[in-house]
Amino acid sequence: MPVQTVQAFGALLIGGVFVFAGTEHFLKFGAMRDYLASQKFPAPALTLAAGSAVEVLAGFLLAVGMARPFAAGALIIFTLATNLILLRFWASGEPERQALRNAFLINIAVIGGLLLAGTISMQPN
Repeated sequence: MPVQTVQAFGALLIGGVFVFAGTEHFLKFGAMRDYLASQKFPAPALTLAAGSAVEVLAGFLLAVGMARPFAAGALIIFTLATNLILLRFWASGEPERQALRNAFLINIAVIGGLLLAGTISMQPN
């Protein structure tokens, strides 16, 4: 299988995950907003709407191969912010600490995938 095909499929998969997650946040907006409010987020509805829009738009762009560096960069910033704001495992006790740490580390791996997806070229070598 050509490298470009594998790269495009990888970008489709990782972008698609963000489209799915952002769409789900909109579909479950009330519950997600209430969760952010319980975590002491300022303007939880605005934060949720903006973050979910970034996920959907940038995820779509990445998935279809448009503006890949921009889309991947936006998703990297979004994922880093989510990690630092929501997945603060260092401030939690067990057993929550382990679950948050695992989610944090998975997001670090996702950032690695986004770095790769944002730097692939659609041009034949």
